[in-house]
Amino acid sequence: MKTTLIIGAGGVGRVVAHKCSQLPETFGNITLASRTRSKCDAIAEEIDYPIQTAEVDADDVSAVVALMAKVQPDILINVALPYQDLSLMEACLQAKVHYLDTANYEPKDDPRFSYEYQWPYHQRFADAGLSALLGSGFDPGVTNVFCAYAQKHFFDEIHTVDIIDANAGDHGLPFATNFNPEINIREITAKGRFWQEGQWRETEPLEVSQSFEFPHPEVGSRDIYLLYHEEMESLCKHLKGVKRLRFWMTFSQNYINHLKVLENVGMTSIEPIDVGGEKIAPLEFLKMVLPDPASLGPLTKGKTCIGCVIDGIKDGQRLQKYIYNICDHEEAYRETNSQAISYTTGVPAMIGAKMVLDGHWEKPGVYNMEQHDPDPFMAALAQYGLPWEVVDGAPFLQQLLKHNP
Repeated sequence: MKTTLIIGAGGVGRVVAHKCSQLPETFGNITLASRTRSKCDAIAEEIDYPIQTAEVDADDVSAVVALMAKVQPDILINVALPYQDLSLMEACLQAKVHYLDTANYEPKDDPRFSYEYQWPYHQRFADAGLSALLGSGFDPGVTNVFCAYAQKHFFDEIHTVDIIDANAGDHGLPFATNFNPEINIREITAKGRFWQEGQWRETEPLEVSQSFEFPHPEVGSRDIYLLYHEEMESLCKHLKGVKRLRFWMTFSQNYINHLKVLENVGMTSIEPIDVGGEKIAPLEFLKMVLPDPASLGPLTKGKTCIGCVIDGIKDGQRLQKYIYNICDHEEAYRETNSQAISYTTGVPAMIGAKMVLDGHWEKPGVYNMEQHDPDPFMAALAQYGLPWEVVDGAPFLQQLLKHNP
């Protein structure tokens, strides 16, 4: 029987634990660990399947290795903070355990979103005969696989990809983030970037926006904003013929207004300040006073729509496809006690781990999602809660061509 170790007990960790427990033939003995064991215990009590829990500091390589020596996992599903990716990769190498995460490493004191820290581990994992799967969430993750699927089945060459992430959910609160506030706000307040003709082009934070009509009536027309997102860094290397990659995300005007106020008074800064003799970054304090994203599950209604508008060439002719998923917040909560943002990240994490454990994607080294065969992953998405659609992308591309930064 296989053994699975999950580190991280936030909203995504809750979904991963729920979904892994539904497939005992794949994941076998499951241990959920976090810095705060009581969070793990609360999740384990929700699930009608025996899950062991443990306390561990994911920053402490030796502590993680010691836990792995006790648990003897076949794979680590890392849904902790992105700051902890490297320590957990080191632990996996020492303990001889396959590795998976949902977001790339970023230094805590430098909000850079790059795979340059993790790709150099490739040879060490290859030499150890271990698989490391990077970015097995939705975006990054499923969006990468959508592109790989399109490249395999629809296109001879892909020329442009617009990844569009819409959260049309409403939690009824004045201001909250749908995942870790610290990570969320660092991402949004960073400068935008997109890939065009072999180089990165930069924009000011939230400088470029437009309206976009989504394919589902409950999502409707939304303002989308150009951001930098990590999957573009790997896709620009692995998509044949790609000339432009962009990432867009929806934000309400209410969210933007609150964010601007917080930014203007210095609350989004990561530079520590002295508060009564204690050094604390304003953003860390803000994280402590904002609602816990895991608490939003019972409050959130509405849907998400995440997908890729792809333009390219097939048999010498231009072709456009739009591949997307619609996820319902309330349905996600009924199944896993989490809202759809956590669900759409946690389900692909489970599926990525299943791909490795079942042998479909067990390949020694460090790999991004699009470097594997997309077909078994796409089949599993539809089977385990994230069905997808493929439609003519031409009318959606026309919307995006109205604004070319």
